Amino acid sequence: MIHTVKPGETLAQISRDYRTPLRDILAANQLSNPNIIFPSQKITIPGLPNPETIPYRIDVSINNRRLRLYKNGTIQKEYPIAVGRMLYDTPTGEFYIINKAPNPGGPFGTMWMSLSKQHYGIHGTNAPVGKAVSKGCIRMYNKDVEELSQIIPVGTPVSIHA
Repeated sequence: MIHTVKPGETLAQISRDYRTPLRDILAANQLSNPNIIFPSQKITIPGLPNPETIPYRIDVSINNRRLRLYKNGTIQKEYPIAVGRMLYDTPTGEFYIINKAPNPGGPFGTMWMSLSKQHYGIHGTNAPVGKAVSKGCIRMYNKDVEELSQIIPVGTPVSIHA
């Protein structure tokens, strides 16, 4: 997987976002100094597939509270979601599914799928969806997130917008 450095990002934060040890990122990119990176630089994230080989993508509309699954550019499924409440906005931008954890415990329902942004993911709930109620994560009904997690592979791109 290739990450494009955004203004203000550090390699330490990129390491945390992708849950990949900093030493592995340094080695994969033949970097000796983690403090010397620049915006638009391409950073290889080892251990994750090339997203261009994945036919799926996820589009999340915060305002419409809908998650759409596409395969080869054609919509396959649409799901209702809950998003971040006031003071806990759901982040916008381009992310990737970097891991999946069934039955994570706590308030995360029956499935957790981490986004390539530390502390954020798509997860299940048995509470009603369609509202702004989370701490920034995308909540789906348990049956829906289980179905989605069976379809998409790790590395699937996720676009989140208003």
